[in-house]
Amino acid sequence: MTERRETGRPRRKPVGAKGKPGGKPGPGHKSPKARGPAAEPDWSEGERIAKYLARAGVASRREVERLIEEGKVSVDGKKLTSPAFKVTGRELIRVGRRTIAAPDATRLWRYHKPSGLIATNSDPEGRRTIFDELPRSLPRVVTVGRLDLTTEGLLLLTNDGELARTLELPSSGLERTYRVRAKGTVTPQKIEELASGLTVEGVKYQPITAVLDREMGANTWLTVTLSEGKKREVRRALEAVNLIVNRLIRVSYGPFELADLKPGMVDEVPPDLVQQAIGHLHSATGTPAPASRGAPAGNARTGSGRGRPDPRKGAKPASKSGPKAAGKPSARSRDGKRAKPNEEWTTQPKPPSPKSHLGTKPPSGKLSGSRKRNKPR
Repeated sequence: MTERRETGRPRRKPVGAKGKPGGKPGPGHKSPKARGPAAEPDWSEGERIAKYLARAGVASRREVERLIEEGKVSVDGKKLTSPAFKVTGRELIRVGRRTIAAPDATRLWRYHKPSGLIATNSDPEGRRTIFDELPRSLPRVVTVGRLDLTTEGLLLLTNDGELARTLELPSSGLERTYRVRAKGTVTPQKIEELASGLTVEGVKYQPITAVLDREMGANTWLTVTLSEGKKREVRRALEAVNLIVNRLIRVSYGPFELADLKPGMVDEVPPDLVQQAIGHLHSATGTPAPASRGAPAGNARTGSGRGRPDPRKGAKPASKSGPKAAGKPSARSRDGKRAKPNEEWTTQPKPPSPKSHLGTKPPSGKLSGSRKRNKPR
């Protein structure tokens, strides 16, 4: 047998216009284009991913930036490495294994926080939080600021994390008003000291307005108004002037008032009142304002979303304690029961209700004479 040898194949020469090797390329021939630098994406539309997720109620901006650094945020299947990324809402956005839907319209609720609840999502000590007690019909919400464990009163809730952050900042100019019961003697010097501003343990507090309401034995009731809302500011500032706070109730936050809202109750503020009260702050966040159905004239303080005036009858001035209940359903608690209308909330304890004797037995356990069964004759 003869040995078989394979030789290398000759290289094919380029074919020209007439099919001859080495000829010039024909008119239909396309030469490969040189690749230049990649085109930059168009950032004219959309908003930053951190702001978008904050509006969707996922977390605060800082928390979203931390999630991005941990590689837990992806857009259209690609993990983000920088918060400097814009989205329009048409993308598939995921945080971990959760798919994020487009943010809903901005909504705001008033909540009367009872004493003994933590204003946080979870507590490492296992204590009850406000989210354990909120009605299950509410969407996912975040709090506007916080209240201490023993502090009660008005706490605002919203589904817009960006709006919550805006309302918390001192630059918003929203004042917080509290009813304070403190042990100690109130003097004009202490009132002036609070009004001039304090520095407690290296923390500087802005001027605080305090008004003496009444004295009850060793305790004194005051109305305290501040504009910053730092951690435990009221307690620490009053303690610096020898007034020990033993009860603290927030009665208003900017234009929103506690009014007659009962402990544990939640009441949504209508969009037109939100737009009228804080529309300028909401537009500053760069997000669309809630749809307005025609803001009512008159006072913009919204103690309740109820009692809006009829445009055919003209606007009625709102009272200081907030509008009264009218056509809108009253606030509901977790069990779905309605609050009693036109019942004024007060800091004084309620008198005990008289005991009912219906359905009770006499001490002897025997039936009374009027309830004895007659024997047949």
